[in-house]
Amino acid sequence: MASMLMHTIRSCPVNTSRAVQFAARSLTTSAHLQAQAAQSKSKKTLGKPGVRNIVLVEGVRTPFLMSGTTYSDLMPHDLARAALQGLLNRTGLSKDAVDYIVYGTVIQEVKTSNVAREAALGAGFSDKIPAHTVTMACISSNQAMTTAVGLIASGQCDAVVAGGVEFMSDVPIRHSRKMRKTMLSLNKAKTMGQRLALLGSIRLSHLSPELPAVAEFSTSETMGHSADRLAAAFGVTRQEQDEFALRSHSLAKKAQDEGLLSDVISFKVPGKDTVSKDNGIRPSSWNRWPN
Repeated sequence: MASMLMHTIRSCPVNTSRAVQFAARSLTTSAHLQAQAAQSKSKKTLGKPGVRNIVLVEGVRTPFLMSGTTYSDLMPHDLARAALQGLLNRTGLSKDAVDYIVYGTVIQEVKTSNVAREAALGAGFSDKIPAHTVTMACISSNQAMTTAVGLIASGQCDAVVAGGVEFMSDVPIRHSRKMRKTMLSLNKAKTMGQRLALLGSIRLSHLSPELPAVAEFSTSETMGHSADRLAAAFGVTRQEQDEFALRSHSLAKKAQDEGLLSDVISFKVPGKDTVSKDNGIRPSSWNRWPN
């Protein structure tokens, strides 16, 4: 649901407060910037000889919504596609200028396991532009950005779109392993007798679904356990955590009311209203919090 464009400028002096502007111009006026760079060798620059300057051009996202609300009938690639289209609209960038697209996600939708590819095709990008999806728990999108930087730094690409999407309104819920084995065997059965025998072997316990685990597979540790360990290691009290959470929601509400969340793009949900604001911001007063 979020997309960012990264680009490289060779030997170009970049002021950090204007990096986005310089990078955006370089997409269409690279010859001008190279000439400018040649005239500015004596000036202080962030660039290093022989090293590419990689900059973040622009970033957008769809509104963050709580699961089971307005996005509930969509699929992950719908949100990712909207973010890609929003990025193109905001930058005015030609789709052909993008060399690669990489997205991060945690819980994959089995129908669109490479959500970056499906979103890119849906947004109108050429099927000749490579796109892949990475997963690395809660830092999946960060890994997507790191991958984008690596592709540019290595000289493989000049412009890469990195993003991430997570969809909790419709997570994959599987049949039990016994039921899956029976269904696969049914698909291979050649006679009616074989099929009836397999159907007769189904027991009530076979119908129990497998819900997605909230625990890490190798250690069986949940995020709550990890948070408790980190809080103990760094001496963070429960009250300090609550105060920080309250501050975060209060500042988010303030930024939303003042129109400071400029990265948010409106999204028309098919058959529903247009969404333009996050709905998970919940400012409160301290005396309303449980002790």
